Amino acid sequence: MVQTPIVTKHWPQAKTIFYYQPEWLDMISKLYGYQLLELTTHDDNGDLTGWLPLFLMHSPLTGKRLVSLPFSDYCPLQASNETAANDLLQQAQSAAREHRVRYLELRTGHHTTPAQADELVAVDDLYVRWLLPLATDEDTMWSQLRKPVQHQIKKSRKTGVQVRVAQQREDMLQYYHLHLLTRTKKHGMPAQPQRFFLELWDRFASQQKITLLLAEYQEQCIAGMILLRSDKTIQYAYGASDDHYLHLAPNNLLMWNTIIQGITQGCTTLDMGRTAYANEGLMEYKRRWGAHKEPLTYYYYPAQNGLASTSEQSWKFHLLTSCWRRLPLQIAGPLGGKLYHHLG
Repeated sequence: MVQTPIVTKHWPQAKTIFYYQPEWLDMISKLYGYQLLELTTHDDNGDLTGWLPLFLMHSPLTGKRLVSLPFSDYCPLQASNETAANDLLQQAQSAAREHRVRYLELRTGHHTTPAQADELVAVDDLYVRWLLPLATDEDTMWSQLRKPVQHQIKKSRKTGVQVRVAQQREDMLQYYHLHLLTRTKKHGMPAQPQRFFLELWDRFASQQKITLLLAEYQEQCIAGMILLRSDKTIQYAYGASDDHYLHLAPNNLLMWNTIIQGITQGCTTLDMGRTAYANEGLMEYKRRWGAHKEPLTYYYYPAQNGLASTSEQSWKFHLLTSCWRRLPLQIAGPLGGKLYHHLG
């Protein structure tokens, strides 16, 4: 049932999704020690008709589970027809039983086949993803922005904030400091280890699949954004900033430069990432850029479970965040890096 890992280049559609890149799968596997299982289907001629990568994750804290894919918001089901899609889902459920996991989680977004599967539980009330169509020129995109957004971009430029594209590995260390600060003090959440961001740079920067934008003010780095690119999509993946400089609107200027990067690279869509329904402030921020939301359904077997399915309004979430905010950065950094193995 579970095939020997294949080379994902044999499934051409995989290249259109960043999280299906072989380098990403290999990085997650080696960095966190997860076991990659690749499920496949074939037609009568032996040609590949479907492909579903899963990670088998062991943790004494969060349990044993199968996820497609950890640290990835959107992993659409890769099947050329309904028969192949059904076959992949049956294989995934069999793998869950075989490995005796607590649950199977598929982050496919809405898809007809899993939606009709009685064995799977659909959860569609936690997240949406925001997509912004990109024009071929900056003037058109500028005209589509709401006036308050335009004002913030102009304000940021006028006050002297400058954005540069990172050119060297050491720039990622500057970003990591901001990321740790934002995750710990603002969101009250653990941060990915420093090694994760350095691996991102080492594996993808030379291929131009990752862009790091840094906002600087008076020679100090005050905000940053990490962008991922696959095919015609540029994706806002990670962002961080120093709250002491938010009055300078560096994040607005960074997002505008993200749009410019997308246009320059020939992309047609900016994926602004996953947002929890409960986070109305972030929902409105993305709405003001002209992005439209799409349902982001996750499917579970045998029942809804795990961190991704925990509402930001739940007592568990509030308890975690309130405790984590109290940690000094010198403790939150190493501790968060160790905990991330158990998250995903």
